[in-house]
Amino acid sequence: MLASTLKQQFEAKQHDRRLAELYVSPVIIDFQRTRYVNALNEFIRLWGDRSVEIISAPARTEICGNHTDHQNGMVLSASVNIDIIAVAAATDDNIAHVESAGFGRIEVDLSDTSPVKGEEGTAASLVRGVAGCLAVRDFNIGGFNAYVTSQIPEGAGLASSAAFEVLMGNIFAVLYNNNRIKPMTIAIAGKEAENKYFGKPCGITDQMTSSVGGLVKIDFRDPTTPDISTVFVDFDEFGYSICMVDTKGSNAEFSDDYTAILSEMKKVAKYFGKEVLREVDEQEFYDNIPAIRRFAGDRAVLRTIHWFDEERRVLGEVEALEDDNFTAFDTLVRGSGHSSYRFLQNAYSNKDAAAQGVCIGIALTEKILGKTAGCRIHGAGFAGTIQVFVQNEKVAHYKEEIEKIFGEGACHVLKVRSVGGTKVL
Repeated sequence: MLASTLKQQFEAKQHDRRLAELYVSPVIIDFQRTRYVNALNEFIRLWGDRSVEIISAPARTEICGNHTDHQNGMVLSASVNIDIIAVAAATDDNIAHVESAGFGRIEVDLSDTSPVKGEEGTAASLVRGVAGCLAVRDFNIGGFNAYVTSQIPEGAGLASSAAFEVLMGNIFAVLYNNNRIKPMTIAIAGKEAENKYFGKPCGITDQMTSSVGGLVKIDFRDPTTPDISTVFVDFDEFGYSICMVDTKGSNAEFSDDYTAILSEMKKVAKYFGKEVLREVDEQEFYDNIPAIRRFAGDRAVLRTIHWFDEERRVLGEVEALEDDNFTAFDTLVRGSGHSSYRFLQNAYSNKDAAAQGVCIGIALTEKILGKTAGCRIHGAGFAGTIQVFVQNEKVAHYKEEIEKIFGEGACHVLKVRSVGGTKVL
């Protein structure tokens, strides 16, 4: 459909039902409608009025399973109602032209989809990487023009890079493959692009959650084919919202700290002749702690204790939500936060011990909401975000108070979105 026609339809509120499905909260539909109209206007300004597709990929939040996936563990994760969208159209020049609001344009020649030296760490590497990872699986790729605009703050722990990868995968799916690439395949392509092209040693939880959508339990016992199950929940029914607080520290600076968690857990597994902790018997681990301390060090032991306990918490949270027992769920959320703080030890980096924004965020959250607040370290840790489950009637007060510390806009109030990466219309 022509961009101008879609624009007129959005202005006439013809797609409000779809916007409500994607953005959940009725109070933001007017904002989203205007956002789509502006994106269509920008595409027309850049490339003229032509037939286009609109693609959306959501941010994600980790609910439980802090640093469990890389040991073939379990994760509870949710896509949320902020996203990155693209207005896109196929071209015949085999070049991806991506204009991102606030970031300018990148152009990637897709005639070469192998990793390019010097391109690591750039958005161009992700476009090329997703294209290359889909091409080797015999999917069609080709050039396109896309105007992209994102609500997902970079470095705030909401997986902006994963959403971008899922967005690119869906652009290729819609424009060149009749929208027949499975969400899991798109997620795998995004992870491989980030690992092999961008140069970041991430797992696949972020991409999987953004691509599949909803609140999902992901079991990585077999990481090549993770088992995914949907947990149907509406936190509004419990009277709670998810607040993500950006403590204004970038965990991108602490990739060595992230890698150390992985390597130390693997070292404990190696003591037993295993590759990952999922293959280790928990009782054998506890029976051998004196020897493991000598082999891998005390921090590795503590991080392994976190891993085993966090696995149980994932299952416990799923059970609590399925039983409509928010009190039990909230207690497990708090337990996850305490375990990450004490055992996993990813609240701050020893490289910069003076910078402890995550710890300040947790301390002030407990001051504002009380010691029993459901609060946890989110994602990679060391800097970045905390996640807090806040009673709806207290959200405005909490947001006001915590933003006195971290600045206006630091607290993002989120709802679970049931739709993953998708063609919007």
